[in-house]
Amino acid sequence: MTPSIWQLLIVLVIVLLLFGRGKIPQLMGDMAKGIKSFKKGMSDEDKKEDKNIENNSDNEK
Repeated sequence: MTPSIWQLLIVLVIVLLLFGRGKIPQLMGDMAKGIKSFKKGMSDEDKKEDKNIENNSDNEK
């Protein structure tokens, strides 16, 4: 079941009433920072794993 346009408009109005117009962009900015931080942490972790794999393969030779 997909929501109708009226249901989406009602949800939008409720969100605007709860958070106000100024608060929503701030929340979206904070969420974007969190996503960027998460992606950076994941790539840093991948780099550490790659270095560990390289070191282990060098030690085996």
